[in-house]
Amino acid sequence: MWTADNWNDYKVIDCTDGEKLERWGDYLLVRPDPQVIWQTGHKNPAWKKTNGHYHRSQKGGGEWEFRDLPKEWTINYDLSPAGKKLCFHLKPFAFKHTGIFPEQAANWDWASELIVRRKKTLPGDERIKVLNLFAYTGGATVSAAVSGAFVTHVDAAKGMVAWAKENAESSGCGHDSIRWIVDDCLKFVEREIRRGNTYDAIIMDPPSYGRGPGGEIWKIEDAVFPLICKAAQLLSDAPLFFLINSYTTGLQPAVLSYMLNTALTSKRGGQVESSEIGLPIEGSDTLILPCGACGRWTP
Repeated sequence: MWTADNWNDYKVIDCTDGEKLERWGDYLLVRPDPQVIWQTGHKNPAWKKTNGHYHRSQKGGGEWEFRDLPKEWTINYDLSPAGKKLCFHLKPFAFKHTGIFPEQAANWDWASELIVRRKKTLPGDERIKVLNLFAYTGGATVSAAVSGAFVTHVDAAKGMVAWAKENAESSGCGHDSIRWIVDDCLKFVEREIRRGNTYDAIIMDPPSYGRGPGGEIWKIEDAVFPLICKAAQLLSDAPLFFLINSYTTGLQPAVLSYMLNTALTSKRGGQVESSEIGLPIEGSDTLILPCGACGRWTP
């Protein structure tokens, strides 16, 4: 399992009975987690000091209960390969989210190291082009940009792109390092193929289900493999990596490997590694909270 174990401003303090207790900077939040099916009690005193608790509803969805929690705050992440500090704006909103998926820091570090290494071999004015699809609030976009890449950030939600711009500005990304696109990811990829544009690296973080700005329906089981195949056509002649994440329990690491091998390795060689991705639990040397799966192709 790949673990995001370099955080200082974020920690999983404890998890039990369908919930996880997290520290986000100076604040403690309790959020539901379907992976936490064990019951180990609420012995940690921090369970009684929380600033926010997301309660699931039996009818679906849920709502937040707040205690002394600001509407918005920030946390930092030290991106070691690039020697940069990232700054993310957090604000709890519907469906239990806060604005970033902290386990993705494992991928930020991995991609940053590859970008920094490639950057050292290029002439000063040559840029590494990264395409980030379903880019959400820009964690992967910001980490790639501060590492020296030019990133095309694509998401169908205008509000998420605006949020990502805040994170980019707070993290010191140059104004000429990111191109912002509000669009359906599949339609954007198809247009880029027609235009003949290419990218050195592609990041894809598709949701299980969603709708595009024009009402397009996205269901990952039906749509993700065709999208991988089309996006693979956008890789340059000197590709750096192709990265895909999945939070859908039915898409295990082996499934991600099969799709990447079929779409990429069979045609361009290289290798694929896939694994679960997770977060360490504070105070334990052995317990890791699983948070999805990830597949990585390199040439």
